[in-house]
Amino acid sequence: MPINLAINGGPQAVRSDPGELFRWPIITSEDEDAMLPELRAGNMSSVNVTLQFEEEATRWFGVDYALATNTDSAALHSAMFACGVGVGDEVICPSVSHWRSGLPALNLGATVVFAEVGPETLTIDPSDVERRITGKTRAIVAVHYGGHPADMDPIMEIANLRGVKVIEDLSYAHGGLYKGRMLGTIGHVGAMSLESNKALAAGEGGLLLTNDQKIHERAVVLGHFERSGRDADQVHDPDMKKFAGVGLGGFKYRMHQLSSAVGRVQLRHYQERMEEIQKAMNHFWDLLDEVPGLRAHRPAESSGSTMGGWNSPVAIYVPEDLNGLSIDKFCEAVRAEGVETSPVGGPTDPLLHLHPVLNDADVYGHGKPTRLAHTDSDVRQREGSLPISEAVPDRVLTIPWFTCYQPKIIEEYAEAFRKVAANANELER
Repeated sequence: MPINLAINGGPQAVRSDPGELFRWPIITSEDEDAMLPELRAGNMSSVNVTLQFEEEATRWFGVDYALATNTDSAALHSAMFACGVGVGDEVICPSVSHWRSGLPALNLGATVVFAEVGPETLTIDPSDVERRITGKTRAIVAVHYGGHPADMDPIMEIANLRGVKVIEDLSYAHGGLYKGRMLGTIGHVGAMSLESNKALAAGEGGLLLTNDQKIHERAVVLGHFERSGRDADQVHDPDMKKFAGVGLGGFKYRMHQLSSAVGRVQLRHYQERMEEIQKAMNHFWDLLDEVPGLRAHRPAESSGSTMGGWNSPVAIYVPEDLNGLSIDKFCEAVRAEGVETSPVGGPTDPLLHLHPVLNDADVYGHGKPTRLAHTDSDVRQREGSLPISEAVPDRVLTIPWFTCYQPKIIEEYAEAFRKVAANANELER
């Protein structure tokens, strides 16, 4: 019997040097030329370049207001505050996400209630959201996980009917579309990361998007004291204007201007680079169409929805197609073929509803878990409460993020997955 799999001594599927296949971010002399004058002038803590970046971001995303922050956590915290989240409120969030999507609520005296995700989209399930809304619910965080757009139409319908705000977390999906509409512009406010490992990368920082003047002004007053002074034109709301000039709550969230300078250049080229990412990633999935054990994590081509920059891409694993082969054994065999892959989860992306930080940590000395500090009911969700989310570590795996279109090499990477699926009988269950 011939030996096929590399894990059993066969030849590796990936033979070529990947070259530029995974290079990111793309930094050129244009980025350096934009940044160096600000560095040499000692202009890093000013706001003039940041204001230019924000203006360009409003045009690119098609919104009225953009606010640049120093981190994505700051953008999400600002978004929650701007939506009126406060003491005793509840924010509904998926457990399958980075911790930044929900934890800022704790700093506002609110708590997080986790909702189920769809088994194919891995985004928040609108029907489960509706079931979890109470009179305390102030906001819903719709995370476009792995780049896949959340189902925004029913989410917005539920939110508007119940008087709840929707915050889009598009850190995985910069530039993605939902039925032809730009992600981050469908909810009441959008927030995203601009870290160097994100598709739209400014080095470090975050960005808040909204068409609501009040939301924008509240976010400005929270963390941008130098832009909210009484004589500034940033704040019109009389309830906020009286606090202008001092960081409300003690926060300073302005973006570092070296990031702003880089962000302007990155945004200028982002459409072209994003389209190449989409071309490369779709080519990979087209090669794996109908391979047993794997399902593409992407919307249908006819849906009008796209994955944007497709950051942190994943695949749906179906062990039933491979006679129950465990995801760990499948990933081990693919790694032997020369491709980095692993089950989703681990220290940086745990299931949030089961994590001790959400269930046990007394961060500020309340004498009880911070998540329960301002609520009269125990909203903690133990093992078994979100079965679809809890199955994710056994049914979702990471795939390569191809940032340039090199079809011949991408075909080798796809062949690694195809080869393991086709020869799964060589592996121990």
